[in-house]
Amino acid sequence: MMMKFNRAFLAIVVMISTALAGSAQLRDVTTCNPLSPNKQGYNMVVYEYESVDIRPQFPGGERSMINFINETREYPYNAYHRHIQGRVLCSFIVGTDGKLFNIQVIRSSGDETLDREAMRVISKMPKWSVGKIQNSKVNVRCVLPIAFRL
Repeated sequence: MMMKFNRAFLAIVVMISTALAGSAQLRDVTTCNPLSPNKQGYNMVVYEYESVDIRPQFPGGERSMINFINETREYPYNAYHRHIQGRVLCSFIVGTDGKLFNIQVIRSSGDETLDREAMRVISKMPKWSVGKIQNSKVNVRCVLPIAFRL
């Protein structure tokens, strides 16, 4: 009896995981338009980076993105003189037009000046190539670490 139950349970788990693997992971994000007079938020559908067919990409690829970060990043004065190092984990959304928005710090470095600088660097990035699902442009959430080392 127990063996039949385990097989049936395993079959159900396999069917559910197969169904979930075939569908893209969605995330509802509430954003506020800073230009609207009443500052009301609106929901948008955002897909996770790993779950889209064509992933968004920095122009020129990963190597170009690393070069851009290294050229744009400025070590904050106080953090430099206090020998503070760290890594800031940021998230942002690549919109259907390639622009980056909703930039946030997911995991702080422990120093607010490093966190602000990481967000500034990401906000200066040029438009990315757009993420797609079944040839339709979609909003995609990306996560990017920015390291500060002396």
